[in-house]
Amino acid sequence: MALRITLIAGFYLAGAGCMFGQARPPAAVVELGANLPVRPVAAGDLLAITIYGAPEMSRSVRVSEGGFIRLPLLKRKIEARGAVPSELELRVGSAITEERILVDPAVVVTIAEYAVRRIRVAGAVRHPLTFEATGPVTLLEALTRAEGLSAEAGAEILVTRTSGLNTGGLTKRIVVKDLIETADPAANLVLDGGEDVRVPEAGRVFVVGNVKRPGAFPVGDSGGTSVLKALALAEGLAPFSTKQAYIYRPADGGKREIAVELRKIMERKLPDVDLIAGDVFYIPDNRSGRLTASVIEKVVSFAAGTASGAVILGVNR
Repeated sequence: MALRITLIAGFYLAGAGCMFGQARPPAAVVELGANLPVRPVAAGDLLAITIYGAPEMSRSVRVSEGGFIRLPLLKRKIEARGAVPSELELRVGSAITEERILVDPAVVVTIAEYAVRRIRVAGAVRHPLTFEATGPVTLLEALTRAEGLSAEAGAEILVTRTSGLNTGGLTKRIVVKDLIETADPAANLVLDGGEDVRVPEAGRVFVVGNVKRPGAFPVGDSGGTSVLKALALAEGLAPFSTKQAYIYRPADGGKREIAVELRKIMERKLPDVDLIAGDVFYIPDNRSGRLTASVIEKVVSFAAGTASGAVILGVNR
């Protein structure tokens, strides 16, 4: 109690008019950090807080990950995130007055150092980039800076906080339809900086061999497709295709071969066969010998990394 009385007494004696009016802090204090641009405070920012007449309370503090600051003698923490320095000065002054530490305190808040707040956008976007957030940025704004999603984008967007005072946060999964088509506000996350926005490519199946348009085709939002759907995407069979086709499916670091009675499926004598992401669906040409799995794998691996994959995948045409 004695310390609090001393502080109040010191403030009253600081100069004429201090009891009922706000004292003007020294010019040197006002200029501290004045060269930095004014923008809302965010987690990790370093603030210089000067309380005129109370040097024991004046200090530099860093904004916590939760967006708060603490000052000596104050029992409660003060929310700083989102406020500009002038707003934070009022908050600090009100807290000091409410706890009866000083009457009508003069508070100066300046930004001593802005935390680096980079946002990285990578994956299936048209222009992957990293930029510094000068304030809150929505997920849609970040994707717009990357010129939008590419044609290979999958059904989800992954947002992970990668830097800051608390690293290694959980990854949030945002459904593309909710963000873009439905325009769900909850999906349009607000990014403060330190986030990694990654857009995975959609899973693909590769249709190779004796079809009109060989290529890699997305499996769709449901995570799978089928033999008949894949044939439709490849614009149907070319002449001289065999009655039997083959699926090469990733398994134990290699490929598992699955024989498919293609003609019977097309004639509805057998049920359609499901394909999953990563499958290679191969239709041989009956005029030539069947390619081995290793040759098909090499062709598909090369085609997957080139822009001309649709042409290259016509392995025996």
